Amino acid sequence: MMFSPDSPNPESSASPKQPVILGFDPGRQKCGLAVMAVDRKLHYHEVIAAEKAIATIQELRQIYPVSVLVMGDQTTAKTWKKQLDRELPEPLRIILVDERYSTLEARDRYWQMYPPQGLYKLIPQGMRPLPRPVDDIVAILLIERYLGRLVSC
Repeated sequence: MMFSPDSPNPESSASPKQPVILGFDPGRQKCGLAVMAVDRKLHYHEVIAAEKAIATIQELRQIYPVSVLVMGDQTTAKTWKKQLDRELPEPLRIILVDERYSTLEARDRYWQMYPPQGLYKLIPQGMRPLPRPVDDIVAILLIERYLGRLVSC
C-alpha cells in the first residue's frame, strides 16, 4: 500500500505539527516522493509520473510543513534542481544526498516493509521480482541518509 494524502498512513492520519523532510528521487520517467518527520515517522510515500512531480510537491507542501527537500545527487539531479528552483512558487531549500546503491538498498527495504506472502516466502529474496517500482522507498532512504548525516555532524 502506498500512502497518499487521500489515504494517509494509518499510523499518522493527522498532518504532523513539526517540520518534515520531503524526499525526492528524481527520474526521467517516474519519481519517488516521501514525507518523513525528523523523528523518522513516515507520513507519505508514492511513485508518480515525472511530469506530475512539481505539482505533487506543491500539493505536499500545502498539506505538510516541509522544511527541506532532499534529493538524490545522480543522473538528473542538476536538471531537476534548476527546474524546482524555477517552478516552485515559494523557495524551498534543496539538499543533494548521495544516492549510490540506493536502489539496491530499496529492494531490501521493500521486503522489510511488505513481507512476502504465501509461496513467495520460499523464493530467496534476491530472486524475488518486485511487484512495483521502489522509487518512493529510495526517497525514504535519501531522507534517512540526510538525517544520518545530521546526527554524525
